[in-house]
Amino acid sequence: MRSRGLKIRLLSVAIAAGVAIAATLFLLEYLDYRKSSDVLVRQGERSLLNAEAQRLDLLASDMAAAGAQALETALLDHDQRTLEKIVTSLLNNPYSISARVVAPDGSVIYETIRQDQWTQHITDQDKRTIRRGLGGVESLGTLEIIVGRPGLADTALALKSQLERVQQRDFERRIWIVAGVGVLITGLLTLVAWMLAQRLERPIVELIRSAERIGEGDYTRPHKVTSNDEIAELEMALDRMRQNLRQTTITKNYLTIVLNSMNDAVLVTSPDGMVRKINDAAVRLFGYNEEEIAGQPFINLIAENERDNFSLEAAGVETRETVIATHSGQTIPVSLSGAPIAGDDPQFQGTIFVVRNITDRKRAERRIRYLARYDALTKVPNRMQFQHMLQQAIARARRNDRGIVLLYLDMDRFKEINDTFGHAAGDRTLEVLSERLIRILPREAVVGRLAGDEFGLFIEGFADTEDERTQAANLARMVLAEVCKAYYVDQQEVFLTASVGIAFCPKDAENVIDLIRNADAAMYHSKQNGGNSFAFYSPDMNAAAVERLMLKSKLRRALERDELIMVYQPKVDLRDGRIIGAEALLRWRLPGHGDIPPSQFIPLAEETNLILGIGEWVLNRVCADYHRWQDKIKNPGRVSINLSLKQLRQASFITRCKSVFRRHEVSPTCFELEITETTLMVDPKRTIKLLDELYAMGLHLSIDDFGTGYSSLSALQQFPIGTLKIDQSFVRDAAINSDDATIVRTIIDMGKALEVDVVAEGVETEEQFNFLRNRGCHYGQGRLFGDAMTSDEFLSLVLTQESGRTKVSELFAS
Repeated sequence: MRSRGLKIRLLSVAIAAGVAIAATLFLLEYLDYRKSSDVLVRQGERSLLNAEAQRLDLLASDMAAAGAQALETALLDHDQRTLEKIVTSLLNNPYSISARVVAPDGSVIYETIRQDQWTQHITDQDKRTIRRGLGGVESLGTLEIIVGRPGLADTALALKSQLERVQQRDFERRIWIVAGVGVLITGLLTLVAWMLAQRLERPIVELIRSAERIGEGDYTRPHKVTSNDEIAELEMALDRMRQNLRQTTITKNYLTIVLNSMNDAVLVTSPDGMVRKINDAAVRLFGYNEEEIAGQPFINLIAENERDNFSLEAAGVETRETVIATHSGQTIPVSLSGAPIAGDDPQFQGTIFVVRNITDRKRAERRIRYLARYDALTKVPNRMQFQHMLQQAIARARRNDRGIVLLYLDMDRFKEINDTFGHAAGDRTLEVLSERLIRILPREAVVGRLAGDEFGLFIEGFADTEDERTQAANLARMVLAEVCKAYYVDQQEVFLTASVGIAFCPKDAENVIDLIRNADAAMYHSKQNGGNSFAFYSPDMNAAAVERLMLKSKLRRALERDELIMVYQPKVDLRDGRIIGAEALLRWRLPGHGDIPPSQFIPLAEETNLILGIGEWVLNRVCADYHRWQDKIKNPGRVSINLSLKQLRQASFITRCKSVFRRHEVSPTCFELEITETTLMVDPKRTIKLLDELYAMGLHLSIDDFGTGYSSLSALQQFPIGTLKIDQSFVRDAAINSDDATIVRTIIDMGKALEVDVVAEGVETEEQFNFLRNRGCHYGQGRLFGDAMTSDEFLSLVLTQESGRTKVSELFAS
């Protein structure tokens, strides 16, 4: 009876479901019909009205464009008749309703309206108005045209009715389809319900199959509980049993999945140290599969040389580093962390180990230790490591009563390589240099990079004897010879030199710091002597280095403390004794030290770039003095100002010069810039361009210390030079030394050939004066004509010359 009642219920549900589906489809179809019908009708009506509106807009625009030009002409000519004719003609179009011309102030100039009957009943919806401005920028008025189409609203209404009838016929057709589908669905549901009822035994079969799957250990496929009253409780009980079994088994599998997902190797051991289980990461690390490693002692996985110091008990409670041996025999450094497994059941007790490969970390630590002690570029010890190795060598030498020689090497003008070819080229040059030093030096020598282009090297076993000094000198010569070999930078052959300082331990110093400092002082002494040489340390070098350091720090404050002064060395015309100008000379009056000669502080200013600020101060002071002189005398003469290479390299040098001359209201023609031959030949192409610009300003240009450089006659012809100054080293002995006399005579003849003035520096005796005058030298300056003097003293000298004879003129009395 239950089976038959179940069949009736299934059939009833099937029929009810079919009817409900059919009703739902009918309702959805009806709602869709209502919605789509309204939308379609509105869209059709809107499309019709928009199309007609666009056509009317286009028609009115064309009419306005056609009559605009004629109307503009009529308005400009004030031709009212023509204007009325044109506006009236616009109503010839059958769609025109009215047309009018409105003045700029809003008044109607002329208007015409169609009087047809249809225009009286047309709605605003059927009308379109177009306005067109007349006259362009100078507005003459506005043309307004109203167009329309009669019956447009009726047409839209008719279209709406037609679309509604179409939608209704379509809805009726779809209703019949829905009815057929409903009948079909109801029949299918009834058939399915009948088939289900005929197969009531199927749930029992499924229960048997589910029980068999559970017995086989498959807990993942759930058993679907049906609504069959006879077996529902049994099905539910069976599924609950499956879920409980699955939960217990999932816990075990979940732990396995978690362990295998770890990147670190995990091993589980028994209390006696036997491996029970490993994860996939341990298989990859050790190279054994789980079957091969299970049951083996954990100690066997440790490298043999580490086993004696390895304790399984200690490893189980702490983290430590050790080395393991893999299946292939490879040894790998690892971090080993252990923890005991707590549990009442002895089968679960033991230790779990986490093993992490730290090869990359060890490699990084070695790299860090290397970089901390060795220079990354040249691969030689850095300053810290070099000092450490030198300290060890000093300790060994002291024990063995032997000596050490230290060479401190610094490249000469190495900055030019970086500035010209770039820092990459400079780095490559230092690499080549270090390779050369390592190759030529004895095996026991130690080479280190102490700074950018500074290297140190020392050799143990030297003693303070003349023979050892000779060996050190030979070693220094060998190093300098290797440094001087060609370097190839950007496919260019470049030659460099170096300066070397030599110090001995224990003679010159007994500790690392003093030994390096003394060798550095000797190196600087060598560099001051022109470079490409070596020097042995002597105690006075440190005193000179300290004094130089103190001067350098005080020079930074010299400008602020107003310690710099300008003096002027008169320049005399050797033909008549007339003072024709002066050379501006800079002096540093340091409190407590007296006057510091330029030869001592100018190189310091060049090194620290203070020369730029000092040079600008000199130019301002000389211009200020000259402006003051001009208040007393019309032509004080031409003043020479020395110019350094760094000033000339300034990108804004010419602009700064113009600004200073303009600020002090002096003419550039009153001044002469003195440039050494070396400065001229550093970068001839750029220098020529700069000097041409200075010459164009009106500045005179002079070559200072001529004869001490390496310029050629052909090179000099390229520069706009007006004066050659003979260096005082040639003038000093020109009257008594035939070689110097020949050089001076040659320079004078060269100046005449080039049609430039020649000035002799350092004229101190009448013999020198007579020699220069007899050889036809144009001008001279020196103590014979007066010492360098202050601005006021020079002004007094020039004023005295204007009023009568001076001491200088007495030389020309004969």
